[in-house]
Amino acid sequence: MYLGLDLGTSGIKAMLIDDSQRVIGVGQAALTVQRPHSGWSEQAPGDWIRATEEAVGALKVSHAKELAAVRGIGLSGHMHGATLIDAKDRVLRPCILWNDTRSHEEAAALDADPRFRALTGNIVFPGFTAPKLAWVAKHEPDTFAKVAKVLLPKDFLRLWLTGEYLSDMSDSAGTAWLDTGKRAWSPELLAATGLTIEQMPGLVEGTERAGTLRGELAAKWGIGSDVVVAGGAGDNAASACGMGTVAEGHAFVSLGTSGVLFAANGSYLPKPESAVHAFCHALPNTWHQMGVILSATDALNWHSGVTGKSAGELTAELGDDLKAPTGVTFLPYLSGERTPHNDAKIRGAFIGLGHDSSRAVLTQAVVEGVTFAIRDSLEALKSAGTKIDRVTAIGGGSRSRYWLASIATALGMPVDVPADGDFGAAFGAARLGLIAATGADPLSVCTAPETAETITPVSALSGAYEEAYRRYRSVYPAIKGL
Repeated sequence: MYLGLDLGTSGIKAMLIDDSQRVIGVGQAALTVQRPHSGWSEQAPGDWIRATEEAVGALKVSHAKELAAVRGIGLSGHMHGATLIDAKDRVLRPCILWNDTRSHEEAAALDADPRFRALTGNIVFPGFTAPKLAWVAKHEPDTFAKVAKVLLPKDFLRLWLTGEYLSDMSDSAGTAWLDTGKRAWSPELLAATGLTIEQMPGLVEGTERAGTLRGELAAKWGIGSDVVVAGGAGDNAASACGMGTVAEGHAFVSLGTSGVLFAANGSYLPKPESAVHAFCHALPNTWHQMGVILSATDALNWHSGVTGKSAGELTAELGDDLKAPTGVTFLPYLSGERTPHNDAKIRGAFIGLGHDSSRAVLTQAVVEGVTFAIRDSLEALKSAGTKIDRVTAIGGGSRSRYWLASIATALGMPVDVPADGDFGAAFGAARLGLIAATGADPLSVCTAPETAETITPVSALSGAYEEAYRRYRSVYPAIKGL
């Protein structure tokens, strides 16, 4: 048996799988986010431990025998969080999370230093870890002076699980301190934020052994000795391991609260000016790129709140057959945009409204707006040298076949719908635990799920979609200064 632990922003999931990668059981526990000031987003690391105890405890109640047979544990977690501990492993302040924007000035200052883009392959976004430490140094100097280690969220859990200060390449690539091509900490980037390599965890690949479960916890959970804890991965890379998106040319589109177009790469292909993330993957000698849009299903949920109709009711009004764009354009920039604009201040817009712009017309425009934002990410990935000829769809928005037909037509490629199952970050983490414990070939373990259905582009509407996309592209520069 193998255990995957996924530390999400809203909760933790513990998933048990067997040797054949069949999901045996799942335990969950909720987490909350604290926002003491506008733009702040924090969690108490102690809550992560409590939630993990609760989630694993639920598995012990429901699957004690299977839990006892666990040989490997894999970790996944939300990225970029600054977890600061002192020389006695005491937490110095609440963890500053990925969606905290307080360090936007520090991020801009670091990004203006050409070494950061050159070595990390990425823009220094306010959500990354390095600017958060620059903020702490400026605003909380007494805390900064006590920092013995900077850990990412899942790696704080690892410290509790194993007593080891270790991280993996994929998660560490989101700090703005990693030389992403060399897969090593950069002493000069750390020095630019007043830190040293000694204050960072050691680095391992996501598939490697990264500690052993402490005897105290093994006894508490009824697990045997010498249980291997894998390096693990950041949440997007872990989801990719769960989806089998690990080899060159493999890609998925995630229609969750935010949207991600994720592509695996056999080589390092940075292009920071495109606002594409170029990170190490969880598997050795692999990298990945991500185009990220900040509002995917969130845009439809906003529209749902305005209209008083559920998202499902709204998409049902569109019917099953893809329609030609109406001339109404929606920009889904409700909280700014990441790829390709890196613009925190831009906001969304409807353009082209008329007396005949019904609720269904607006819904169609919202769906198309998110679709075209994903097309923007595809164009950005292409400009960085990535080639994709099909994608697999995951996330809540993928339940809408209309939306998938829209994406297939806009991207000009088939969209695969996986068979029912949970192929998310917890499953990917469990796979990494299996690999670390058994030495299995990562590519033979991280296979793609069975495809239940393939949605193909509606060729008759390709021209209309291209015209609508060109119109969509023209709106951003027109409203940018408003």
